[in-house]
Amino acid sequence: MSRVRRLGWWFDVLLLAALAGLTALLAAGHLLDLDLAVSDWAFGFQPAVLHYPSYVANYLGQGGPFLALGGAMALWLAYRWRDVRPIILLAATQLFTIVVVTPIKELSSRDAPRSTLPNKAEIFNELAARGEYNWSYPSGHMVNTIVWYFTLYLLALWVFGERVRRWQTLIRVAPPIIVFWTTVYLNYHWLTDSIAGLLLGIVMGRVMALIPWRTLPLPSWVPFNPQQPSAGTGGAQPSQPADQQRVVG
Repeated sequence: MSRVRRLGWWFDVLLLAALAGLTALLAAGHLLDLDLAVSDWAFGFQPAVLHYPSYVANYLGQGGPFLALGGAMALWLAYRWRDVRPIILLAATQLFTIVVVTPIKELSSRDAPRSTLPNKAEIFNELAARGEYNWSYPSGHMVNTIVWYFTLYLLALWVFGERVRRWQTLIRVAPPIIVFWTTVYLNYHWLTDSIAGLLLGIVMGRVMALIPWRTLPLPSWVPFNPQQPSAGTGGAQPSQPADQQRVVG
């Protein structure tokens, strides 16, 4: 039984309840002093030996590199297998993060720590700037470290085979820790933004892990669909990685 199913949906409900509780506390004005204190500390402690490595490491949570790396692997697999499913996985990951995260960011109306607003830490802020510093809550960087690294790991597993499994724990644990630190330290996000992004990202990652991407049923009219019998093929079923659903637990 997969780890996702063993924990059950109660775990997802618990995570979403924690996210809702965190949001409610922020809306009531709680935890804002904590966010401001952490931000002030970060602004005042920026030695080059920490700042520049953190700046570079923060790209582990950026969407552009994910699309480039994931796109290269997905296109190679689609060509090698004559199967559109790797591309569907990549597109679904991008669409899922946009559809879920963007409305929450829009509704929360919270500026980032680098904003010049005097009440920039407030959530549901009518004065939140529409520009570079808005859409701070929750942290999309943190969501990316869960959802996108699931997709990248799965694609890498299909490309490079079983030897990728030895890196699974590193892929799961290192990016969230590194990006959590860098987004807060560089004042790209408030501390509570990153906590919220982590909670939401785990739920979204668990949803992604429940979908059988390698054997995803597709309509017969979809091209490059080897599960559908056609002239010259036996309609062979491609194999499903045995522990796909254990990537996120």
